Amino acid sequence: MTNDDELLRKLKSKTLKEEGFRELITLYKERLYWHIRNIVKSHDDADDALQNTFIKIFKGIDNFKGDSKLYSWMYRIATNESITLINKNAKRLQITSEEAQQLAINNLTSDTYFEGDAIQLQLQKAIATLPEKQQLVFNMKYFQDLKYKEIAEILETSEGALKASYHIAVKKIESYLTKD
Repeated sequence: MTNDDELLRKLKSKTLKEEGFRELITLYKERLYWHIRNIVKSHDDADDALQNTFIKIFKGIDNFKGDSKLYSWMYRIATNESITLINKNAKRLQITSEEAQQLAINNLTSDTYFEGDAIQLQLQKAIATLPEKQQLVFNMKYFQDLKYKEIAEILETSEGALKASYHIAVKKIESYLTKD
């Protein structure tokens, strides 16, 4: 397995770009898929956003300056693609992005790729009640077990703000799940 520096060298090379890109997809497609899936909920939407993410990575790799880790940069693209897709779906359906999220969660029960049980579904409903940024922070920390430092790089914000967001998100989710 190559490290990010070697991978970047290939991606920025005219002759090795496609080989490097195949490696990049092999290394990151599953992680990026689940990151996107946690945001958009639907398998089909996640597939679309993942495809768009890889297209943007391929087209934009020469502009990657190395100010952050490669995967942080890719996660940022994936996050933006996910939010764009939610907003596009909302606009198409003429509803708010929050309503689009709720619709996606309601559709999870009929999604053949959703392997969760009733508890998972309740958790997803609880997460959907959070503001967008708290959802992102919660998903990255809870489902992907990313470090605050990594999330800070991806969302371009401070670790302190993230810790506060995560703490508030957890309290709101606990409150939602125990309200019955």
